Amino acid sequence: MSVRTTWFQGSRRARSEALWSYVLISPWILGFLIWILYPMLASVYYSMTKYSLLKPPTWIGGENFSTLFRDPLFWQSLRVTVLFSVSYVPLALAFALLLASLLNQQIRGLAFFRAAFYLPSVVSGVAISMLWMWGFSNYGFVNGFLRLFGIKLTSWWTNERLALPAMVIYSVWLVGGTMIVFLAGLQAIPRHLYEAAEIDGANSVKKFRYITLPMLSATMFFNLVMGLIAAFQTFTGGFVITKGGPNYATLFYNLYLYENAFTKLKMGYASAQAWVLFAIILVLTLIVFRSSAVWVYYEGEVRK
Repeated sequence: MSVRTTWFQGSRRARSEALWSYVLISPWILGFLIWILYPMLASVYYSMTKYSLLKPPTWIGGENFSTLFRDPLFWQSLRVTVLFSVSYVPLALAFALLLASLLNQQIRGLAFFRAAFYLPSVVSGVAISMLWMWGFSNYGFVNGFLRLFGIKLTSWWTNERLALPAMVIYSVWLVGGTMIVFLAGLQAIPRHLYEAAEIDGANSVKKFRYITLPMLSATMFFNLVMGLIAAFQTFTGGFVITKGGPNYATLFYNLYLYENAFTKLKMGYASAQAWVLFAIILVLTLIVFRSSAVWVYYEGEVRK
């Protein structure tokens, strides 16, 4: 009797805990179903329709995808985004690692410098875009600095060759979040590794090459994946500053997608474009994941 009572009480408690767990996670489940899963499934359907928001969608099968691959602006937007990503991601990782290494030193005012370098990444993207719109203008601070060396340039935003590099510089400046992740990774490296290397006579370069980089590879892997995703989803700068110009030189993929969806009301076409972007990011992420077995080191991992 005692055993049956205990089992009954335990089962009742387990059912109660399970019920409460479902109640507590139900807001997340409802949010996921309503705001993520349903829009994704709807976009799959709309990508195979002709839909303008003003009329009911008309089923056209894969015509949106075939039209997309014949669209020269689609290829131009993809070209701009790939060029931007290839330039931005390595520079952002290198700059963020350099900042994190500097801010990992014991210097006066360390908290101020950490806050100062992180601050741009939490400020409104529109406000930052307005700042750099002026910075690269005819009389902005960038051209003012270059004039000190006798280099005279007009507004970068109206120059087809300079608009995209300006966008890269502007984006690299916003590496505060990446820098914080690198800083956390640097502080997690055991000090005794450096002390042992110093006893063996290793200089700073060797300590960075043989201790810091391997121990930081998992952090770098995370920042690389997040950087790739962020680069292919670039939107704010192109929308606020250049509107894709001059002559489509900064027509980012997401900007062209937005124009199709909300300016031209081609929702079906934009949905197809969104799924192509999803496929591109998925493939790139899988490639990075597969390559991680070669260059990412996890402490305690035993490789066979």
